Amino acid sequence: MKTAVFLQARLGSTRLPGKALLELEGKAIITHAMEALGSVETDDHVILTDHESYSGLKPLAEACGFSIFEGSAEDVLDRFIKAAEKFGPTVIIRATGDNPLVDSNAAAMILASHIDSGADYSGYDDMPLGTGVEVLNLAALQTAAAESDEPYDHEHVSPYLYRNPDRFRINRIRAPEKFCFPGSSVTVDTAADYKKLQSLYSDLYEGRPLSITEIIPWLKSERRSG
Repeated sequence: MKTAVFLQARLGSTRLPGKALLELEGKAIITHAMEALGSVETDDHVILTDHESYSGLKPLAEACGFSIFEGSAEDVLDRFIKAAEKFGPTVIIRATGDNPLVDSNAAAMILASHIDSGADYSGYDDMPLGTGVEVLNLAALQTAAAESDEPYDHEHVSPYLYRNPDRFRINRIRAPEKFCFPGSSVTVDTAADYKKLQSLYSDLYEGRPLSITEIIPWLKSERRSG
């Protein structure tokens, strides 16, 4: 069995253009994500992007020891399958480039749970949005691509799997308690999200990836003050 981290990113966001390149404490958002995910033990670490974003992301990928793959802009499911055909994983950790606070320990743990359970799809519930990953079997993604012609399924990669629990082995479980803070978010979709993370990084960042257990107290404090 071969595994890989596939970090999807593109620079054409309409709500916050180029958000993966916005800086937090002197590093691009996607660099923070790569620095976290780079410690997850897999056979390959790859940024999956489109043609228009390739040149802007390639130097950052290389600086973090990531490979980079160019595929479809809109059909992200096809992008994943084509990248898997090139790099050869049968199990994929899916992460997104607008989540600088993705947690490597949680990713490693859900990968282990995925393999132990024999699942097609795995993920944790109740973590802050933007700290988790999905784990997917390539064979299940190939089935989804062959059977679904819904644009949403192709844009978001995994919905066809968890909408069909009778067809696929779904391992969606509550995260360990230390990782849980449901209803909170550290993903970057809007300018307000970015401003929030600028404040978080200013308060907490010390040059290494932040863990969920470090950021949850900050998020709780923010919720109380808000």
